[in-house]
Amino acid sequence: MDIDENLPRRRDDPVAILIKQDIDALSVAELEERIAALRAEIIRCEGKIAFASQHRSAADALFKKL
Repeated sequence: MDIDENLPRRRDDPVAILIKQDIDALSVAELEERIAALRAEIIRCEGKIAFASQHRSAADALFKKL
């Protein structure tokens, strides 16, 4: 658990804004489009996590040699 998890999110936090949006007025097509965009964002975030993990592993390996 991160120490920051207990802190309130910023008012302009995109995730907080996203989950507060009213989706009742959206059509099925709009909801499907929204889901596709969210899935694409998840993939982008997973890619960033993988890159950061690989970068960290490479740095750890480098410093173990020193």
